[in-house]
Amino acid sequence: MEYTVQKLASLAGVSARTLRYYDEIGILKPARISSSGYRIYGQSEVDRLQQILFYRELGVNLESIKDIITDPSFDGSTALKEHRQKLLEKREQLNLLIANVEKTIAMTEGRMNMSNQEKFEGFKKIMIDENERKYGKEIRERYGEETVEKSNAKVMNMTQEQYDEATALADRVSKTLAEAFKTGDPAGELAQKTAELHKKWLTFYWSEYSKEAHAGLAQMYVDDERFKAYYDKEQPGTAEFLRDAIQIYTGLKK
Repeated sequence: MEYTVQKLASLAGVSARTLRYYDEIGILKPARISSSGYRIYGQSEVDRLQQILFYRELGVNLESIKDIITDPSFDGSTALKEHRQKLLEKREQLNLLIANVEKTIAMTEGRMNMSNQEKFEGFKKIMIDENERKYGKEIRERYGEETVEKSNAKVMNMTQEQYDEATALADRVSKTLAEAFKTGDPAGELAQKTAELHKKWLTFYWSEYSKEAHAGLAQMYVDDERFKAYYDKEQPGTAEFLRDAIQIYTGLKK
């Protein structure tokens, strides 16, 4: 069966404008153009659109999706199995939140007691699962299973006060880094203050700290495109600047 832009848009629940944009950026080309100039899509394009929408639902940006599905080694069947696994993980996260809300309702109605620790367990578990999904493979390869599991356990045992402090500290790191970057000097006072704050932030999540691990993480911020994109989103070059500042701070500047 073949579809025009309007029919495929209606079938998939997206706008015709979205399909035209996907064509423009080369992520979903029509099978052919009709004699009247209409885009015509076939079954393979329908299947590709489904894959694109799966990735979009999982929060993957279009540039990354294009790289994935246009790779000659892309396997649709394998991708579907991966989608299924990630959706199951997402469902588990939602179930945790639902259970947390139900317990809170029961507490407010006087049917049960709920500790402050229990109130935030679901949120912390979701954070751990999200980090695992995004970076788990690389982190485990670099630091080992035991280190990662200890870190996850430390997060789950955080009090709400500790969690709030870690969150506030992360914000301070970002703001101080932005100011330090303007100086252009990774060895300067502001840059070294950023490295110190970054270390303090890490101690909320790491079971033990070492200069080598800190410097290694800073290097990964540059080597891994996802981390690099995160730090460079406001100002390109920030990831490298933070790496240099941390490596100077730890005394392991190469």
